[in-house]
Amino acid sequence: MLKLYDYPRSSAAYRVRIALALKGLTPETAEVHLLRDGGEQHMAAYRAVNPQELVPALDFDGRVLTQSLAIIEYLNEIHPAPPLLPSAAFERAQVRAITLAIAADLHPLQNLRVGNALRKDFAATDDQVLAWHRRWIETGFAAFQAMLPAGKYCWGDTVTLADVVLAPQMVNARRYACDLTPFSRLVDIDAALRDLPAFALTAPPPA
Repeated sequence: MLKLYDYPRSSAAYRVRIALALKGLTPETAEVHLLRDGGEQHMAAYRAVNPQELVPALDFDGRVLTQSLAIIEYLNEIHPAPPLLPSAAFERAQVRAITLAIAADLHPLQNLRVGNALRKDFAATDDQVLAWHRRWIETGFAAFQAMLPAGKYCWGDTVTLADVVLAPQMVNARRYACDLTPFSRLVDIDAALRDLPAFALTAPPPA
């Protein structure tokens, strides 16, 4: 049995929903509301699932994995079709590097707890927090776009782990009203991805 601890507007959880859909897997879901009652991720019941108090977490018959990329890579190993990484070792490393440019460098700077800390610890206004989010998304997108080879998707004409990470970040970019004019390649890739059921049917609800 697969059980996904999920929140519809979490971009990291969206990554896992995409990967599950690409693999043809339908998990049981348990919503962990990140805003209700101060955030259900901080409650003892969920802390027992994920001590980091973050979503997603995926329960594989009582064995729990956290961290979206670890979950997706495990899914890719146990359900290899369709593959989300190239077959050649160096190309796999390149796709992982592109993926991490968002997942490790860009996304952590603009997630919920960072925005909350800016408000609480540094008295940042909502406008200042918004400016912070835009700054790091636009800076990160510039580097990410420059790393991409030609093709329909992030790595040629096949969907890879990099696309699974890009699509949720594009949702965030639009949520924060980022200027996407310089990132026409990313906009085009995102449009192609949103035509795929695995991306479209697992997307978060409109803001």
